[in-house]
Amino acid sequence: MTAIGRRHLDTARRVTSGRSANTVYGGHEHVLRQTVIALAGGQELNEHLNPGEATVLVLSGRIRLFTQTDNWDGRDGDLLVVPPGLYSVRATEDSVVLLTVAKTDRLHQHREDESAVGEVPEPVAEGEAPVSGYELDEAAAPALSEKS
Repeated sequence: MTAIGRRHLDTARRVTSGRSANTVYGGHEHVLRQTVIALAGGQELNEHLNPGEATVLVLSGRIRLFTQTDNWDGRDGDLLVVPPGLYSVRATEDSVVLLTVAKTDRLHQHREDESAVGEVPEPVAEGEAPVSGYELDEAAAPALSEKS
């Protein structure tokens, strides 16, 4: 995370937007998404709508989290919980944050999709056979057999 943050902060300092980001886990099709965001001092992550639950972990620097009615300061190691509604983040100095978002609307859709398909099998431990009734994906089989 430190190396990713450093690389994006170097980019943020060079580009006119003063920002650089990379999703390190999840994505638009997932419930959970974690994004490293670097902001040059004075730059802002413009107003966004919190789509469910979100936190901002300050990896380095100092930031201010704004809502329509309040604001909070964060610095190295601080975890700020993003309240529901609109929010923005401004870097008061060069900063790197980890924005974690759980899109609760997608969680409900994910649960509905699972219900339509059936129960999801428990993970198979290394060296064990899959649970009866579930087949191994042929594309995954070579990778699994290489571990044995």
